[in-house]
Amino acid sequence: MAGIRELAKVCGVSVATVSRALNGRPEVNEETRRQIQLAAEVLGYRPSVSARALVRGRSDAVGLLWDSAYETAGRRHPFLLSVLVGIKQALDAAGRHLILLNVETDRLGKRAYLEAAAQFQLEGVILMGVDEKRPALRALLRSDLACVGFDVPIDGSRATYVTSDNREGAIQAVRHLHALGHRKIATITGPLNMMPAEARLEGYRDAARELGLADEYVYSGDFFLDSGYTCGAKLAKLPPEHRPTAVFVAGDEMALGAVHAFADAGLSVPGDIAVVGFDDIEAAALVRPALTTIKQDSHALGAAAVDTLLRLVDDKDGTHTVEPVLTPTRLIVRQSCGAGEGDGGVGEAGESVGGAGGAAGAEG
Repeated sequence: MAGIRELAKVCGVSVATVSRALNGRPEVNEETRRQIQLAAEVLGYRPSVSARALVRGRSDAVGLLWDSAYETAGRRHPFLLSVLVGIKQALDAAGRHLILLNVETDRLGKRAYLEAAAQFQLEGVILMGVDEKRPALRALLRSDLACVGFDVPIDGSRATYVTSDNREGAIQAVRHLHALGHRKIATITGPLNMMPAEARLEGYRDAARELGLADEYVYSGDFFLDSGYTCGAKLAKLPPEHRPTAVFVAGDEMALGAVHAFADAGLSVPGDIAVVGFDDIEAAALVRPALTTIKQDSHALGAAAVDTLLRLVDDKDGTHTVEPVLTPTRLIVRQSCGAGEGDGGVGEAGESVGGAGGAAGAEG
């Protein structure tokens, strides 16, 4: 592949003239421009993205800061990967590139995120799984770089966040189980230092108060399979007269772990205990019994993160307030809640879906 100097030599012009012609500058006459464009096509010349960014003072690139330190043994959550696909598709449609940033916070300290953004002349940054208390994040938010957090509650003159309506989704899950006749409903939470887990627990407790239920059956997980199994095993060991007849699990991976624990303890789902998850990962529809869950729209979240970031990028003076974005969730009724066989009904969070019968073992 030819470089810009070879292209200039073939065309008999300067490197600066080639750059101006390919960037559409008006001081290059049309005949010279056509000659350079034709030669570039023949020689297979492609302009250097980094060089263009240096000249323009910015790139068409958006950075993704994904701090996954809380995930042990290199595991990755399937829902987050699905959101990443949504982000990439939305950036492609907007003609932007995505750069995954590997940031050495231990070495660079509070300037770690700023240094990474400056290195690639980024237009903005999307943050996932970043601890909002990090000095590096606080320094980034004090800068003039556009920033959007995914499930990270950030704010600033050029910063906001995107998340699902986690609280309302949790309320819908508990209401659905209550409508099926359950009066002892447990929950398995995610890490409560994370905004989605905190909001889902808040929704569970709000629904319990609304429906006159006890909210004493709270077990702490970490959004991953093993913690769901551990919490499910604890529930299964409770005496039958004290054991909840249903559980709202704040993440599908944990829900699948809990279902395994119930099976190992000789309990049937949904006969002995009904289960509702959260996320609607691909495996939720494939397991048996298929998992009733609260669906987050991963692609809509990715698109919302990109749209919000680009609005911040365009608002260079920071004169317009960009509010946080809350995307709706939906209840997906399958077999694990006992509402019936098959995929059942689908409804927006906030409306009742599924019948009121079929909950074996539920208390009146």
